[in-house]
Amino acid sequence: MAKEKKLVEQITSMDEDFAKWYTDICKKADLIDYSSVKGCMIIRPYGYAIWENIQRILDTRFKELGHENIYMPLFIPETLLNKEKDHVAGFAPEVAWVTHGGSEKLTERLCVRPTSETLFCEHYANIINSYRDLPKLYNQWCNVVRWEKTTRPFLRSREFLWQEGHTMHATAEEARAETVQMLNVYADFHENDLAIPVVKGCKTPSDKFAGAEDTYAIEALMHDGKSLQAATSHYFGDGFARAFDIKYTDKDNKPVHPHQTSWGCTTRMIGGIIMTHGDDRGLVLPPAVAPIQVIIVPIAAHKEGVLEKATEVKNALAAAGIRVKMDDSDQSPGWKFAEYEMKGVPLRIELGPRDIENGQCVAVTRHDGEKHFVSLEGIDTTAKELLEAVRSGMFAKALANRERRTYVCHTLDEVNEALKNGDGFVKGMWCGEEACEDRVKEVTGIGSRCVPLEQEQLGEVCMCCGKPAKKMVLWARAY
Repeated sequence: MAKEKKLVEQITSMDEDFAKWYTDICKKADLIDYSSVKGCMIIRPYGYAIWENIQRILDTRFKELGHENIYMPLFIPETLLNKEKDHVAGFAPEVAWVTHGGSEKLTERLCVRPTSETLFCEHYANIINSYRDLPKLYNQWCNVVRWEKTTRPFLRSREFLWQEGHTMHATAEEARAETVQMLNVYADFHENDLAIPVVKGCKTPSDKFAGAEDTYAIEALMHDGKSLQAATSHYFGDGFARAFDIKYTDKDNKPVHPHQTSWGCTTRMIGGIIMTHGDDRGLVLPPAVAPIQVIIVPIAAHKEGVLEKATEVKNALAAAGIRVKMDDSDQSPGWKFAEYEMKGVPLRIELGPRDIENGQCVAVTRHDGEKHFVSLEGIDTTAKELLEAVRSGMFAKALANRERRTYVCHTLDEVNEALKNGDGFVKGMWCGEEACEDRVKEVTGIGSRCVPLEQEQLGEVCMCCGKPAKKMVLWARAY
């Protein structure tokens, strides 16, 4: 028992030190290990399995909408990167450069891709000639490098994994529709698969992606009251197309520029899962992306019939499409309970001789720790029902945290007073001036996260300057 207690104590309490709690979980739940390259992480098999499940779900949805996967080079020539001035200016501080090939100095520096707009544009210029070539709906799964100064596993690392969609359309209307469609795909995935409630919105002009006309984002509130930008979708207009001289001949035989989008999400979603759902016992994983959805722990496994019945249950669950594991190792049941709670397995089934005699088992849901005594008959159906209860319960809990930490404020004094209770979302009216946006951050420490698509009229004047307000803005400290 001393060993079991020590296992749980290895996680710092989130109330004591949230940052330490987060890194403890990343390490103790076997998600990552640190690399000898500062700011880079080793994603261990359990952590990578979560990413594979994320990738599988999203990749299926992208393809259902007509997108095709492609792969672009890792390196971008400096002259190519410099073709769109706003874009290069936005990424210049984070770019990693290759200057030598072997022992020879390169005649032109190569950028290690921080994003791939320029590569896609170079390719599109070669393959788009006619209106019949549009739309081009491409996506790639890859790694990118951004030389972050301050790093943290999943949330900010110098190399990370992501997907980046890049599409070209004949008209602005089609491109704008694509931008919003993909924002909705991300929002639906976060709420229905990751059980993370999000706010959909448009970034303010000062916070747009470099080179974009409009940037949309989904914002999620973490357990500690800070915001996480979970995914973005950008409308570029024809700016990149003009810079790269991408033209097509329309139905009237006239040369015109196409309109472009890009959209992406990254492994920081795993960080979002940890900080939205985790507790002092470890991870709490949404069933849709959990590497193990059900863990079976035989009790008194040495007794006759226990392992056989546990195997029978395992096979029934696997046949129903559930990711299931049986732990028949010689570790004690208590150790196993703590271990799989640490790993965030959504549902644990305990099965011993008395349970078998009564034709039942004990099913424990990870998010709330509740025990359910359920019949072994139809266990596959029951397990699916319990997994859905886990998902909905996790979403409700996260939503309650967001609602409890959301404040409506009309002045900066009200903002500071509200945040005495801890970080959270602040809803406040804004005049649209960047100077006021900067002033809010200077006085309160919170920045604009997005202009929510679902607007609320909270007042007539800007909470900063008192001038007529144009939009309600969501404000928060952010990761």
